[in-house]
Amino acid sequence: MEIIFNSIVYAIVFAFGSAIGSFLNVVVYRLPAGLSVLWPPSRCPKCLNQLRLSENVPVFGWLWLQGRCNHCRSPICARYPLVEAATGLLFLLIFWRFGVAVETLGLWAFFSWLLALSLIDCDTMTLPNSLTRSGLVAGLVFQVTKGLSPNFSPIDSVHYLVLGGILGAVVGLWLFDIIGLAGSLALGQNAMGAGDTKLAALMGAWLGWKYLLLAGFIACAVGAFAGGGAIAIGWLDRRQPMPFGPFLALGAAITALWGEAILSTYWQLFFPNVTF
Repeated sequence: MEIIFNSIVYAIVFAFGSAIGSFLNVVVYRLPAGLSVLWPPSRCPKCLNQLRLSENVPVFGWLWLQGRCNHCRSPICARYPLVEAATGLLFLLIFWRFGVAVETLGLWAFFSWLLALSLIDCDTMTLPNSLTRSGLVAGLVFQVTKGLSPNFSPIDSVHYLVLGGILGAVVGLWLFDIIGLAGSLALGQNAMGAGDTKLAALMGAWLGWKYLLLAGFIACAVGAFAGGGAIAIGWLDRRQPMPFGPFLALGAAITALWGEAILSTYWQLFFPNVTF
């Protein structure tokens, strides 16, 4: 009986996540183009025919249509169902990691912002201010919500907001401004866009300054490895820009899920006699 109940819960979480992924597809496509994300309803980008409800079911609608518009038979990009499925799986992973908790709802929102920004950065090499600013505000609200737990005093609530959110956002801005400046001086060209520092501020608001440092380290390490590999095999030129937002998002996601365990393990290995 418990297995059946858990399966139903997981199915609901996946369905909810994939529905959010469907909305993220709309945001990623329309926001950079300056279009409304709410109107008109979903439609074929070729013939502009509005999708019926059965055709707009996340993941399965694309499979049912065999990847083609039911009206003009134009191909529908496979990225749409992949984003929907990936969002559903991410929601499942977060739910499995934290269960029914404030952290689960918060991370669902945080990962949605990260995924949308990553895809837009890959498509346009930009990180829209409307998303980075709204995500930063949402992160501060998340910190306040965590501080309102019955187990915490008003002082704890202020601690979460100031040291968790505001300080994290400020460190994100300053740290990545410094990294960008140093990289620009070393490379002789712009090494990091303004959008990346704003994304770092968003991450700091959600993660706090301590975990922001870990997320930034992971992002820089993975980005350097991926960029160096792409240059080595000829996919990128040394002067060719590469979107850094997806690496920041990856670092933030790993830190949000396993940051505490990573830092604790590191501290025990290298500073066993120092309290973390």
